[in-house]
Amino acid sequence: MMDQSLFGWILASVLGLVAIYSLVAKKNRAGVSSEARSECVESVTTTTNGECGSGNGDVDVIIVGAGVAGAALAHTLAKDGRRVHVIERDLTEPDRIVGELLQPGGYLKLIELGLEDCVKGIDAQQVFGYALFKDGKNTRLSYPLEKFHSDVSGRSFHNGRFIQRMREKAATLPNVRLEQGTVTSLLEENGTIKGVQYKTKDGKVLTAYAPLTIVCDGCFSNLRRSLCNPQVDSPSCFVGLVLENCELPYANHGHVILADPSPILFYPISGTEVRCLVDVPGQKVPSIANGEMANYLKTMVAPQVPPEIHDAFVAAVDRGNIRTMPNRSMPAAPHPTPGALLMGDAFNMRHPLTGGGMTVALSDIVVLRDLLKPLRDLHDAPTLCKYLESFYTLRKPVASTINTLAGALYKVFCASPDRARKEMREACFDYLSLGGVFSTGPVSLLSGLNPRPLSLVLHFFAVAVFGVGRLLVPFPSPSRIWIGARLISGASGIIFPIIKAEGVRQMFFPATVPAYYRAPPVNQDH
Repeated sequence: MMDQSLFGWILASVLGLVAIYSLVAKKNRAGVSSEARSECVESVTTTTNGECGSGNGDVDVIIVGAGVAGAALAHTLAKDGRRVHVIERDLTEPDRIVGELLQPGGYLKLIELGLEDCVKGIDAQQVFGYALFKDGKNTRLSYPLEKFHSDVSGRSFHNGRFIQRMREKAATLPNVRLEQGTVTSLLEENGTIKGVQYKTKDGKVLTAYAPLTIVCDGCFSNLRRSLCNPQVDSPSCFVGLVLENCELPYANHGHVILADPSPILFYPISGTEVRCLVDVPGQKVPSIANGEMANYLKTMVAPQVPPEIHDAFVAAVDRGNIRTMPNRSMPAAPHPTPGALLMGDAFNMRHPLTGGGMTVALSDIVVLRDLLKPLRDLHDAPTLCKYLESFYTLRKPVASTINTLAGALYKVFCASPDRARKEMREACFDYLSLGGVFSTGPVSLLSGLNPRPLSLVLHFFAVAVFGVGRLLVPFPSPSRIWIGARLISGASGIIFPIIKAEGVRQMFFPATVPAYYRAPPVNQDH
């Protein structure tokens, strides 16, 4: 382990030094100076006889929630022959300001699940990369898509349209029952989840039973507390606007403005609309009702918006329809429970800055599908629970890479009065601007095309080494050396707590986890 660690530090240092050399060479050629810049309550009901209920023993899987994860999972399991009962609180088209950008890695998972046609007919836009803006400078970061079919790229769209297409596709399968109702509790008997209690839209309280219940009821889940140890963090809020009939500086790209105090995002969601998400740190945002929010957006945010879309941004503020959404992160910390499983945002969340949530959810569904495929019978709940512990390890390469990158990038991209944090932010922008491996490496991680945690850590510390090198060139001074030391310390303080929360062993050494090798249980005729 020491050898791997030492090798990792050496490789990160080499990458950082190569980046420094590239920057110095570029500046010398250009002849410019080298001057550096409340969780809901637990809901479990013990089953008793005599309740009003509908004991549907002809169902294999109950899915709570029909969002991106629930609808995709219902279609996937039903295609494999499972009888699926989906209970969704509201089957009308959702209207959200997040869940609108699917990374290329997520689109590949969509293809793997046979759901790629769900992004057709909804005016979805292809996304080929990102444009990064800072202090009047900008750089384009393209997804490394050369090895893929021309159809493979990111997709951005109205979240509600995408979800409705997936619900419709799931509902076309004869073994899917899609029902509107609110699940109020999980039904537990002798430590095993047997089903759910729910209220139909006309007020009837019913029960439903199945050998496996999968909870996908979203970021505000009221059922997760009994199935995991939720440590929810809300570092900021998104303020959402829609810009109409404007052209972004880089067509078919997401735009990230490294603004003060935190990033601003722009990306197309249809042929005529551009979503703007303004990150506001903390849990309180200016009031929309009394006009404080409009004033904040016009005076603090608008001056930092690229001039090409400034007027469209101000016009969107004037039109109103300003929406807010808390940004939440929550590491996956499951309590393996016989008869039940968590999926989607109910299970694991990360800051939405990098648009990785749907990619993680779809990747998790592929992992679960492959684990369940050999099983004919799901009724032996304790044995199934033991077997599915491997799910938590097998999902880690994709999930931990995207989760860690989202948390680390958000902290690096936020403005700070601290000199070392400023240097890290500047170093990150310049490192990505170098092109070649310095941009394609991080972008392939962000896009879900290269889910390798070690590669993420190497690039992150390469940025830090690059930042330190810029401080020490051409003449190191005691104050610059001190700032460099604080930069490395700050970088460690950003990424190591995230890695610890994800699980060092599962993230970097999954083959040492016993559950990694768990074989499917031998099925008995039930």
